[in-house]
Amino acid sequence: MYQEWNEVQKIKQDLAHLAKIETLEIITSGDREFPIQSFTFGSTDPNAPVLGIVGGVHGLERIGTWVAIAFLQYLASRITWDEGLHWQLQRMRIFIVPLVNPVGMRNFTRSNPNGVDLMRNAPVEATQATKWVGGHFISNRMPWYRGNPTQTFEGMEKESKALVSHCQNQIKNSKRAIILDLHSGFGLQDQIWFPYAKSKEPFPHLAELFTLKKLLDHVLPNHIYRVEPQAKNYTTHGDLWDYLYQLNESDTDSSRVFLPLTLEMGSWNWVKKNPIQLLSFLGAFNPVKQHRMQRTLRRHLPLFDFLVRALISNQAWVVKPSDRKDLESTAIREWLNPNPN
Repeated sequence: MYQEWNEVQKIKQDLAHLAKIETLEIITSGDREFPIQSFTFGSTDPNAPVLGIVGGVHGLERIGTWVAIAFLQYLASRITWDEGLHWQLQRMRIFIVPLVNPVGMRNFTRSNPNGVDLMRNAPVEATQATKWVGGHFISNRMPWYRGNPTQTFEGMEKESKALVSHCQNQIKNSKRAIILDLHSGFGLQDQIWFPYAKSKEPFPHLAELFTLKKLLDHVLPNHIYRVEPQAKNYTTHGDLWDYLYQLNESDTDSSRVFLPLTLEMGSWNWVKKNPIQLLSFLGAFNPVKQHRMQRTLRRHLPLFDFLVRALISNQAWVVKPSDRKDLESTAIREWLNPNPN
C-alpha cells in the first residue's frame, strides 16, 4: 500500500474505542479492496451542529488527506484528557473523511479508477462553465472528465455517491452545518471558497457566510486565508458541494443553515519557493520539503478550532431576518461586484 493509506489504517486502530468508524464504500482495484472510511466524534443528536472535514477527493492532492489526518491526530491526542473538548463534543458532531479517492491516490491520478474527476461528477449543470476545467463528457483519458452523462444520483461514481450520502445523513437534520473540503493546486495564497461553483449568482446563505467571515477576521485577525466565491476563479459543472447544497436548499425548514466550503491550499507558493519540485510528479500539488509539510499540517488547526467554536456559538453569525437584506447587499458589493461601473 502507500503512506497515506497506511496512516489512515493506523489511525483506525488507534481510534477504535474513541470514535465511530464507518466504511462508506469499498473500491476495488485488481484483487485489492480499498474502503472509504469516516471517523465521527461527538453528539448523536441528529439536530446538533455538524462540522465535516473531507480530504483526498483528487488523488494527486495528497496534502489534503494529510491535513485531515493531522486534525484526526489532534482530536485523538486530546480526547482522552481534554474536558473542554468533551464539553464541545457534547454539543456538536465532527466527522472526518480523510481519503475519498483511495485508488486514485495509489495510482497517482487526479481522477478515480474510471478516469472520472469526482468534483465534476454530480448532476449539476453550470450556467457557463469554464472551458475544459469546468468538466466535459468527451473522454476519460482527458482531465476533468465528468463520467456518466445520464446526470442522476445513481449514475454517479461509487466514491461520489458514498460521500454525498454520508454527508447528507450527517447534516440532514442539523440546524447548523459546515463541511470543509481540502484541496491544493491553485494560486499563491490559501483560499476558502464558497458556493456556487456552477454560477456567479449569489447563493441563499451569502449573508451568513459574510457574517462568519467577519467573525473569522475578528477572532483571527492575522489569518492567512482569502475568502471568496469559487466562481470568481472558475465555474464548473458537477460540483459535489453545489449538489449537496441543492439537496438541502430544498428543505422546508428555512431556519437550517448549511455552508459547504473548500480550502484551496495555494500550492503555487510552494513551487515559487522551490521550483525544482516541479520535476516531481506530485510537486505541483504538494509541499515537498519536510519543513513546509510540517508547517502546512499545523497551520490550519486554528481554522478548524474556529469552526468548531463558531458552530457551537452559532448565534454569533446566524443572520436575523431584519438584517439579511443589508448584509446580502454588502456581501455582493465586496465579493460579487467589487468594482461597479
